[in-house]
Amino acid sequence: MKIAISTDGDNVSAHFGRCPEYTLVDIEENKVISKEVIANPGHQPGFLPQFLKEKGVNVIITGGMGPRAQQLFADAKIDTILGIEGSIKDTIDKFVSGDLIGGESICSEGAGRGYGIDKSACDHEGHH
Repeated sequence: MKIAISTDGDNVSAHFGRCPEYTLVDIEENKVISKEVIANPGHQPGFLPQFLKEKGVNVIITGGMGPRAQQLFADAKIDTILGIEGSIKDTIDKFVSGDLIGGESICSEGAGRGYGIDKSACDHEGHH
């Protein structure tokens, strides 16, 4: 299994499409096999689900994403876990142990409007 975590420094980024980078983690038999950090290749509607699917990603972990992005990942058969905050290390540990519990997207209502092009309505600056 491969997970992709929206990353801002050492922490989970509040918004999947706008984060500076992604942490890709390969997990086999409840152990981390490999971990790599890649730059965000760009935020165009529909691009990230295909890009990450080609990298073998099965699960997305993030603070939040708009409803259209969630649907695009669902269409690509990639699960999304939203509402996650905290360090990348703790997030990976909780995921591996089965203790990572998602919730609501921490982006504000309306952040998905504009079909992923204009995310200026997302007010998650306090979550960095």
